[in-house]
Parts: sequence; structure tokens; C-alpha cells
Amino acid sequence: MMSRRISLLLATLLLAAPVAQAAPSADARREIAQLISSLDGSQCRFQRNGSWYDGSDARAHLQRKYDYLLKKDMVDSAEQFIERAASQSSMSGKPYRIQCPGQPEQTAAAWFGARLQALRHRTP
Repeated sequence: MMSRRISLLLATLLLAAPVAQAAPSADARREIAQLISSLDGSQCRFQRNGSWYDGSDARAHLQRKYDYLLKKDMVDSAEQFIERAASQSSMSGKPYRIQCPGQPEQTAAAWFGARLQALRHRTP
């Protein structure tokens, strides 16, 4: 009887335990690093909560968000990085925006999505 209770308890604990997510693959880490650095040194501006920032400030901010998501096991692909870190403020929910010289302002999600597609088409 006691062993049955222990078995049931163990089964319950295993079912209730959160499933660990996989860490980003080497390819995903490379893509995310390239996405984060794509604003740094560019002429593009990054809008966060109504204020505009240069590329190096944007890079630092996105790196902090990515590091946080890594600690929480909340990102394992470049798409998840864009969705969870590079698209909107986690505090206000306002979408991030990017404006590059000679181009119309656009959402950061669209800009990073286009960058990701360009990276993937260049990489064999």
C-alpha cells in the first residue's frame, strides 16, 4: 500500500513538473546576435515607449532583454527573440518602431523579421 502511494506521488510530481525548454541552438544564437547587432552602427533609430534611441542604445537594451529571456528559458529561436524581446515593451506593451534614413518608419517586428529573412538567404 505504501509503495503504491509513493508511486502515485512520484507520478503526480513528474506530471506537475514544468517541462524544461531547450536552449537556443548555435544557429539560433548566431542569428539572434546578428539581429541585435544589426542596429548598432546603423543610421537607424529605435523607438521605445515614445522616445527615440540610436543603434548602440537599442543594441544594449535588446541584449539585456535577451539575457533575461535566456535566464528564464523563454527563447530558443530568432523568431521567439523577435516576438518576445524585439517587438514591444514588456512594461507598457507599446510596439517598438524603427526608422532608417530614406525609409518609412515601421514596426520593429517587421524590420527584424525582414533582417532575419535576409540573414537566412545569405547563409547557406
